[in-house]
Amino acid sequence: MVTLIHTLADHGDDVNCCSFSSSLLATCSLDKTLRLYSLNGFNELPYSPLKYHTYAVHCCCFSPSGHILASCSTDGTTVLWNTQTGLILAVLNQPSGSPVRVCRFSPDSTYLVSGAADGTVVSWNMQTHKLFRCGSVKDGSLVACAFSPNGSIFVTGSSCGDLTVWDDKMRCLYSEKAHDLGITCCDFSSQPISDGEHGPQFFRMASCGQDCQIKLWVTSLTDFLGFELKYKCTLSGHSAPVLSCAFSYDGQMLVSGSVDKSVIVYESNTGSILHTLTQHTRYVTTCAFAPNILLLATGSMDKTVNIWQFELKSHCQVRPGNEPKQFIEDWSEEEVSLWLCAQGLKDLVSIFKMNNIDGKELLSLTKESLTDDLKIESLGLRSKVLRKIEELKVKAESLSSGIPDEFLCPITRELMQDPVIASELKSCQMA
Repeated sequence: MVTLIHTLADHGDDVNCCSFSSSLLATCSLDKTLRLYSLNGFNELPYSPLKYHTYAVHCCCFSPSGHILASCSTDGTTVLWNTQTGLILAVLNQPSGSPVRVCRFSPDSTYLVSGAADGTVVSWNMQTHKLFRCGSVKDGSLVACAFSPNGSIFVTGSSCGDLTVWDDKMRCLYSEKAHDLGITCCDFSSQPISDGEHGPQFFRMASCGQDCQIKLWVTSLTDFLGFELKYKCTLSGHSAPVLSCAFSYDGQMLVSGSVDKSVIVYESNTGSILHTLTQHTRYVTTCAFAPNILLLATGSMDKTVNIWQFELKSHCQVRPGNEPKQFIEDWSEEEVSLWLCAQGLKDLVSIFKMNNIDGKELLSLTKESLTDDLKIESLGLRSKVLRKIEELKVKAESLSSGIPDEFLCPITRELMQDPVIASELKSCQMA
């Protein structure tokens, strides 16, 4: 189930792009501005809107740490912003001066790639803010770009319909005609299809275009096989050109927005449609999932951004092989989420994920951190969380001592010398 939880209507013209960090949402528009919102209540930040560009802002994206926001524009620049102050860190001028249509950070934040209307693609060094490499495609404007999760390659898409694959040194590895009428967007799933321990890692990629289709691909890059891009299937849920697509952080869902004014959420593995959202009144130009929680943002030519919350049911089901580890301090964020659900605290999952609470962080939580950092206002809820954490700590102590939990008194937690079970008591009384 998916629920519309908030609508942002601050832009004065078409919304072109939206992007999440772990704590912020950024939007950009034809009105030449960017706006930033806190995920805690979706309040606009004091220094927002950000103004520098002299023409439409086509794309915005956060660095993996969330400390830098990049934006690019028809004015031929890509601007780097400090997300804590709203101040400009650098202005990167496209060498050709051509309108910049797309920008993306590498997964390790070493580089930023910007693609322009004249087909040039530039890799910028993020330490020096200087040009590192430059390349170009034969025909069309570059309008789409995505890095593989391991950062070994990135893919660009052009208005002529070509997908072009580049390595981290800007060498062209592969090019293929993917969409007849032009590509509009592409994205990688962050979750590999194989673990890479006994072979190459394979990643799922999606591309969409003016042909009204979404295509799913599988990619790999190995020393001995080189690069491979294999077409898997086509999703044809939309009745008009598809303008945007994005995978959820766990790779389980793929979302798309279209000229038909709808947003479709697919199940990634099967391609089946999970939800069709029709609240926008004009073309849906952009869609983005949050990096660590099940939030979705969709932007439109109706000048609004809708925020959607997904039900956490699937993340609250313990599946075989998905049980939390025995030692709490080794728990991942996902295992903390499973534990919250098991304690009847599933409403807190999104807050804990937003703040990257893993096992160690969970055990260190205090009344003050729950109130001041996690902003949990309910006294009863805070008390319940602290009580459950204390129970976890006791369990952790018993595990570290090597004494099975059933050998400890449930009240004093001391080793029982001559335990008696209820059935034995009953039999003695009857005798």
